[in-house]
Amino acid sequence: MKRARHKQGSVVCDKRRRVWNYLFCENGVRRTKLIGSLRDFPTKAAAWRAAESFRQMAVNEPITQTHTTHTIRELAQRYQSERMPSRSETSRVCRSWLCNHILPQWGDKSITDIQPRAVELWLCQLDLSPKSRSHVRNLLRALIEFAMWCGVLDIARNPIDLVVVKGVTKRIRKPRSLTVEQFRRLSAFLKTPFSTMALVSVCLGLRVSELLALKWNDIDWLESRVKIERGIVKQIVDDVKTDSSRRSLAIDPDLLEILRVWRRTSQFSAEEDWIFASPLKLGRLPYSYTGFWRELERASKKSGIGHLGTHAFRHTYRSWLDAVGTPIAVQQKLMRHSDIRTTMNIYGDVVTNEMGLAHSRVVGLALNRPA
Repeated sequence: MKRARHKQGSVVCDKRRRVWNYLFCENGVRRTKLIGSLRDFPTKAAAWRAAESFRQMAVNEPITQTHTTHTIRELAQRYQSERMPSRSETSRVCRSWLCNHILPQWGDKSITDIQPRAVELWLCQLDLSPKSRSHVRNLLRALIEFAMWCGVLDIARNPIDLVVVKGVTKRIRKPRSLTVEQFRRLSAFLKTPFSTMALVSVCLGLRVSELLALKWNDIDWLESRVKIERGIVKQIVDDVKTDSSRRSLAIDPDLLEILRVWRRTSQFSAEEDWIFASPLKLGRLPYSYTGFWRELERASKKSGIGHLGTHAFRHTYRSWLDAVGTPIAVQQKLMRHSDIRTTMNIYGDVVTNEMGLAHSRVVGLALNRPA
């Protein structure tokens, strides 16, 4: 019995990361495959069903050898086990596109039945933004590429390359950037530590996932720098969004002093503690995105500046960099964009002291410091 279970593998819950893993033995070597999060698979039975493709591979029963035709559903199952992105938030979004859009429409159809015209007409009918339609289209394209990679389809031009999604570059909602006066009004209505969170976010241009994932040992107090090396989404700690996002940034002395004061105030001040640890979670986790967002909504209504999202601080940071005359190459580095075209279509490079000077100017705006 033990040998049979070992051959089939087992599904184990990692309670610390709140994910399901499939454990099996391949050629005498123990292997592990990530199935998904507890949110995606709330029960062990659901995780076992999702791990069925892993089990077939573990007992040397490839699904591609047991069928003469291959459906999109079969392909998607194998794609999730072999090529699904490892970052938890990215894989969650991909599974959402699959389960909510691609599989209901195309799941039972053969891979060879996918035609560009039918796909494009279907995408036009989806009640999604152009950018979201583009994500669905790109995932469907990745499935076809995967089919060619694993030998299910002959290598040829991907039919999804002919599918066009119009208006992808046009935003439905214009990004919100705050003026200096609006930010100061907002800060006046924010409670501690949310006012500090907003200040750090607008002065460093951090994504909310990066802001919440900061720990005290990420700050080099002597060199006045902070390391951005992780993110947290839905209270699951993961890697940063891109390789360029992992960077050490300069911190202005005034902002550093504000963080030092907050550390003396906080009941979670150990090196390994989260900077913005949640008392409700006894410091084991930081404040959630929802908690931060709700506080921003409350303060934005009281201050009269209107609806505000957490990403507005990153847009504001970019606008303030422009306002203080920061060169575009410096802006790219401070925004930690992988491609300068994301910031603006100009190439260049910077040195560290220029980045520190631009950062100090932004902090001066936020703190109403004399020029």
